[in-house]
Amino acid sequence: MAKPRKTSRAKDKPANVVPAVDAAILEAADRLRDGALVAFPTETVYGLGGDATDDRAVAAIFEAKGRPSFNPLIVHLPSLKKAEAGAAFDDRARSAAARFWPGPLTLVLPRAPDCPVSLLASAGLDTIAVRVPGHPVAHALLNAVDRPIAAPSANRSGAVSPTRAAHVAEDLGDAVALILDGGACPVGIESTVLDLSGSSPTLLRPGAVTAEVIEAEIGALKIDDGGEGVRAPGQLKSHYAPKTPLRLGCEDPRPGEALLALGPDVPPDFAPVLNLSEAGDLTEAAANLFAHLHALDAAGAAGIATMPVPEEGLGRAINDRLRRAAAHD
Repeated sequence: MAKPRKTSRAKDKPANVVPAVDAAILEAADRLRDGALVAFPTETVYGLGGDATDDRAVAAIFEAKGRPSFNPLIVHLPSLKKAEAGAAFDDRARSAAARFWPGPLTLVLPRAPDCPVSLLASAGLDTIAVRVPGHPVAHALLNAVDRPIAAPSANRSGAVSPTRAAHVAEDLGDAVALILDGGACPVGIESTVLDLSGSSPTLLRPGAVTAEVIEAEIGALKIDDGGEGVRAPGQLKSHYAPKTPLRLGCEDPRPGEALLALGPDVPPDFAPVLNLSEAGDLTEAAANLFAHLHALDAAGAAGIATMPVPEEGLGRAINDRLRRAAAHD
């Protein structure tokens, strides 16, 4: 009698996980241009990519990751030339890029005057974090989409960073339109972050490109300890505050105040009024936050009052930034 054959009970691969062949990369580029999110491999970890020039796509990245803090996102590009369209490079930055790009080094640089990247991706800061990844799938995708792609790690905030496509699918599920499976990430830890926006080069995050090899290229580094006010994601309170005084609350309008509104029920006696989302949609509200604060700041009002934002989902992040912006009041 023949022995029964062993059968595999492996779980089916999720429908949004596809091998990173040429046709899938072109499809992913189309999805990104349409505002969808795509996960893709880099040499460090899998990135959760969205069109960095699209406010709503950038807001969707924060939403998909869950409980975000509006930390600036790293913007991925296919070349130094493309990166120079959004960031101001000096000799140090060009030297570092020539030595370490493509590769696992992120440079924090001043935003260029005509930077096309959403202010939300930079969290309202006057700097931008840019990287040219070395993974062939990432490189092919960036060339195909021909737009800067914001891409933090493709995982829920606080979870272990993903180094395989299956990790992304398990953590984010169908929040991602497409997951390009390019195998395991060869580096497996996030990129080194080097701040060259000031006079002293500062290492903000260690990674595969070590301080020693960076110093050999551009000279001595400061190692950030947070003691001088960190210029990296989510750590610069003053950068979130408009020049116009901002206060939390709109129950008692003050003379000459503008209003940052949310939802359909807008109280009277404010002018001008900008609504983050008339429908109360927090993703839309997040996408509009920094642009609306800039506009109200330029309106010449005596102050800016804010309507309440639900303390849930993206609302927690919006409230966090509003509290920071109002801290000087």
